Amino acid sequence: MPVSIRALALALALSSILLAGAPSCRTVGATRKVASYITVPSPSPTTPAQRQRLARDRFAVNAGLAAGAVQQWIVKPSKGGAFSKGARGREAALLKASLGGTFAYSRLTAARRNARGDPALSRALVPLLASIDSLKGLQGRLRKGDQSAVGSFDTVIRRVKAAGKSAGVPVRTLVPSGPQLARGRP
Repeated sequence: MPVSIRALALALALSSILLAGAPSCRTVGATRKVASYITVPSPSPTTPAQRQRLARDRFAVNAGLAAGAVQQWIVKPSKGGAFSKGARGREAALLKASLGGTFAYSRLTAARRNARGDPALSRALVPLLASIDSLKGLQGRLRKGDQSAVGSFDTVIRRVKAAGKSAGVPVRTLVPSGPQLARGRP
């Protein structure tokens, strides 16, 4: 008989747990509906000084990633002769250079947007805006093996780094990973 009482007690406990949990299961859908109407503000800088600081930091990261992509996948292979006709792995090097150029262009345009948040950076980049825009068509020239495109990328990157330094924002070269390069963004 003690076994049947244990079984009865276990059955009673399990059924009470199931009954207690059933109403909460019905409210999950209602909770999700209510939660969809609640907006949580995303963290944003509240003071102009905080906005300016974030703009400077974002500029430094984006310009650094552009510099790293150009250095790693355009300048180094060019100096190593990977773009010359008959070079082993030329097609892969040209493809990586084209991706690196696209990545660098996207990061430089992001850096240009970030520079708008800081007056000193904005003034320093004004003379370089046309140079940054001129990089847009160079990926195709890189794919064809045009050596002058390599110099154009390198020159623009050096000028952007110098402009950042003159505005008090040193830019470190950051090499993006392969997946970042393929996505076109960090």
